[in-house]
Amino acid sequence: MKKIIIAIDGHSSCGKSSLAKALGTALGYAYVSTGDMYRAVTLYFIQNGVNLEDAGAVHEALRNIRLHFEHGGQGNRIFLNGQDVSQEIRKMPVANLVSPVAAIPEVRREMVRQQQAMGARKGIVMDGRDIGTVVFPKAELKIFLTASVDERARRRFEELKEKGQCVSFEEVKNNLLARDRIDSTRTDSPLLQANDALLLDNTFFNLEQSVEVALDMVRAVLAKLDSPA
Repeated sequence: MKKIIIAIDGHSSCGKSSLAKALGTALGYAYVSTGDMYRAVTLYFIQNGVNLEDAGAVHEALRNIRLHFEHGGQGNRIFLNGQDVSQEIRKMPVANLVSPVAAIPEVRREMVRQQQAMGARKGIVMDGRDIGTVVFPKAELKIFLTASVDERARRRFEELKEKGQCVSFEEVKNNLLARDRIDSTRTDSPLLQANDALLLDNTFFNLEQSVEVALDMVRAVLAKLDSPA
C-alpha cells in the first residue's frame, strides 16, 4: 500500500496533536508535532533571554538549537539539545510567547526546512498551522481541524488543571484568542485552511469519533491512489 503525507492544520487546542498521534499509531506512520518544535524553540529563547526583535540574536540562537523526537512507551517526546522538554514546553510562560516566536520569519524558515526533511520519505502525520499550505502543499491528505473557542478553552483548562498549573478559565481563553489573532494575521505563513483541505469540526466529537472520521478520509485517499487511472 502506498504511503502518504497527512497534513493536519488548525487553531490552538483543537486536538490536532491527539488526532495526529492516534492516526500515526493506527496507520503505522511517524508522527511529528510542529507545535512542539516551536514551543521548544520558545523555551530556549526564554531560558537564554533572547530578544525577539534582535535578528542577530535570533539567528545565533537558532544555530545553537538541536531538536529531535523520540517515539516510545512514554509517547512522543521532544528533546532540546539532548534534554527532554516535553513537559516544560506545556507551561503557560511558553504558551504566552510561542505565537510571537513562531511569527519570526527566520524561525519559521528553519523549522519548515527541518519539517520537510522529516517528511521526505512520506508515511508521516504532521500537525501545525501551515503544514498543508507551506510545509507540504502537495500532501495527499490535508485536514483542517477546528472547534469552538469555548470548547478549546475548556479542553486546555482541564489539561492544565490536571498538570497542577494554577490558571483561570478566562486566562486560558484569552490566551487562545490572542494566539488565534497572531497566528491568523502574521505576514509569514499565516494560519489558513488550504483550498483542498477537508474541514473537520470536532466541537462535539470525542477523540475516538474524530479519529474514525479522519480514517475514513485516509481510506478514501488511499483507494483513489490505488485505483487504476
